Amino acid sequence: MAENRDVAAGRCTAPALAEAFEDLHAPLTDQQAYNEASRCFYCFDAPCLEACPTSIDIPGFIRRIATGNATGAGRTILDANIMGATCARVCPVEELCEEVCVRNTGDHKPVTIAQLQRFATDALFEAGMQPYQRATETGRKIAVVGAGPAGLACAHRLARYGHDVIVYEAKSKAGGLNEYGLAAYKMPDNIAQREIDFILSVGGISIETGKALGKDLSLDQLTTDFDAVFLGLGLGAVNALGLDGEDVDAVEDAVDYISDLRQAGDLSKVAVGRRVIVIGGGNTAIDAAVQAKRLGAEDVTLVYRRGPEQMGATDFEQELAQTNGVIIRHWAMPVAITGENGSAVEMTFEATQLDGNGRLEGTGATFTLMADQVFKAIGQAFDAAPLGGGAAPEVSGGRIVVDENGKTSMNGVYAGGDCIAGQDLTVSAVEDGKVSAEAIHQELSGQNSNKGAS
Repeated sequence: MAENRDVAAGRCTAPALAEAFEDLHAPLTDQQAYNEASRCFYCFDAPCLEACPTSIDIPGFIRRIATGNATGAGRTILDANIMGATCARVCPVEELCEEVCVRNTGDHKPVTIAQLQRFATDALFEAGMQPYQRATETGRKIAVVGAGPAGLACAHRLARYGHDVIVYEAKSKAGGLNEYGLAAYKMPDNIAQREIDFILSVGGISIETGKALGKDLSLDQLTTDFDAVFLGLGLGAVNALGLDGEDVDAVEDAVDYISDLRQAGDLSKVAVGRRVIVIGGGNTAIDAAVQAKRLGAEDVTLVYRRGPEQMGATDFEQELAQTNGVIIRHWAMPVAITGENGSAVEMTFEATQLDGNGRLEGTGATFTLMADQVFKAIGQAFDAAPLGGGAAPEVSGGRIVVDENGKTSMNGVYAGGDCIAGQDLTVSAVEDGKVSAEAIHQELSGQNSNKGAS
C-alpha cells in the first residue's frame, strides 16, 4: 500500500510558474475604469455603502474616478479603510458590496467595485502621495500586539492623532494574514509590503518583529509601560483532524504551506506532490488546492464534509478551484490515515448526510484516496495561552470578549480582528482596528468613560 513519496520541486518551468501565479485580475486601464465608473447610479442611499464593513463612500469614490480624479478616489477609500488596496484584491465583494449593487439584477452585472477600488488605490500609491499628516504629538504611547490588518489599522489611526505607537509582531515581517496567509496570485507585486510602507510613512509608528506575547512580552508589562494596549493577535492555533497517523510528514497544515509559498523567493523550489488532498471548505482550503495545482500537481482533490452551500469559500472561490482543475468532493469526512514517514498515505473517508435534526452523521459508506501530500484546512482557533501569567481579558467561546468599541474587560486594553468574535475577514479586521483606535484616542483625551465588556 505504501510507496515512495513523490513530493518534489520544479514540476513546472519558470515561465509556466510566472504565468500560473500572475495577477488573478488584470488591473483596469484608464478607459476601462472610466467606462465602469460611468455605469454607477451614484445612489444617495447606496446599499453598497451599507454592505461595506468599513463604510467606504463607494458612490463618492466612483464618481471621482468618472471625473478623472483617481487619486482623490483613493483618498476617499483610505479615509475609511487604510488597507483598501489589499481589500480590493481579496475582499469577498460578491457577498458584500457587489452583491447588493442595484445593477445586479436580471441580465445586468454589478458595477465591479473591487476593480475600481484597486484602480484608485493603485493610482494614489503610484503617485507617491501621502495624504495624511500627524497631529501635534500628545506624548501618549500605545502598544499594538500583532502587525496584521487590525493592528496596523489601529496604529495608523492613533499615529494620525499624534500618539506614538509601537507594534510588536511575532513573525519576522509585518502584515499578518495579508503577508503570510493569502494566495500568491491574489497579492502580486509585493502589495502587502507596499501598503505597510505607506502606513508607516505617516510617522509615529515603529514595528518590532520577533516579539511574541507570552514569550518576549507580557500583558502585565505592556499595561504598565503604555497608556493603552491593542491586541490584534489573530488565530494562532490550527485545528486537528484527531486521527491516528495525522503526524506523518505527508500531512501538513495548509496555513503553513501557504505561508512558506508566499515567502518563497523562487516558486520553482516549492515542493508539491503529484497527488494532493485538501481537507476543508474555506478560502484557505481553496488557496492551498489551487496553488498546488498551479505548482504542477497532477491531481488535487478537495474533500468537504458538507455540501457546496455550507462551504465557507464563496461561490467565486469554488468556481476558481474547479476551473483550475481541482476536484471537489462534498459530503465526506476523513476517518483514517494509513502511511509512514517517507511514504504516500492512504486516506479513508466516510460519506456523510444530515439526520432528521439537521445534524451531520456518517452513512457507513467509505472510499479511499491515495496522496503524496495532504493539507489540513479545517479552521484555526484563538490561542489564549499568551494572555496568561497575570491579569488577562475575559475569553468566551474561544475569542476575546469586547464591547462595541473593542474594549476588553481590562481597563486600557482593546482587541480586534480574528481574535474577537465576528467575520474573519481582512476588511472586518481593519474596521475593528479603526474603531478601537477612535475609542482609545477618546479615552486618552478624556472624552470617553467606557467601562469595558461585561
